[in-house]
Amino acid sequence: MKPDRLDLAILEQLQQNARLSNNELAEKVGLSPSPCWRRVKRLEEQGVINGYVALLNPEYTGTPIMAYAHISLTDHRPESITDFDLFVQNCSQILECCSLSGQYDYLLKIVSRSMSEYEHFISSELLHLPGVQSVNTSFVLDQKKYTTALPLVSE
Repeated sequence: MKPDRLDLAILEQLQQNARLSNNELAEKVGLSPSPCWRRVKRLEEQGVINGYVALLNPEYTGTPIMAYAHISLTDHRPESITDFDLFVQNCSQILECCSLSGQYDYLLKIVSRSMSEYEHFISSELLHLPGVQSVNTSFVLDQKKYTTALPLVSE
C-alpha cells in the first residue's frame, strides 16, 4: 500500500521526534487521536516503522573513535560468509555492515574507546576471522552531518 500525505506527515514527525505522544502527533498532522493511532499501528504492522530508538552521544558512552573499515574476503564460500555475518551480528562495536559491489566486499561502521582498542580489535579479532583477507580503515575526523531520517516523497 502506498503512503498517502497523512502517512508521510506522520512519518516525517516521528523521524523528527519519536517521543511525541499520540495526541501531540495527531495535532501536528491534523488528525484526531484515534485515526492517528490506527495509522501508526498500521505503519508498524506493515514494517514501514521498524522500531524506535534513543540516539546516544558517543562521547558520553565512551566510544569517541569512529571508523569505516573496508573488508576484503579471501573467498566467498557460504561458510565463510556465514562466519563473517555471525561475527558482525555479535560484535557490539560494529554499528553497521553493508555488503558492497566493487573493490571491497563489506563496509563496516565501527566505534571504539581508543585507537589502541581499535588496533587490537582489527589485529586480534577481525583479521583472525577465516576468510578475511584485508581491512582498509578510514577514521572519522569530524562528522559534518548525521541523520537517521529518510527522505519522504509522495507520488
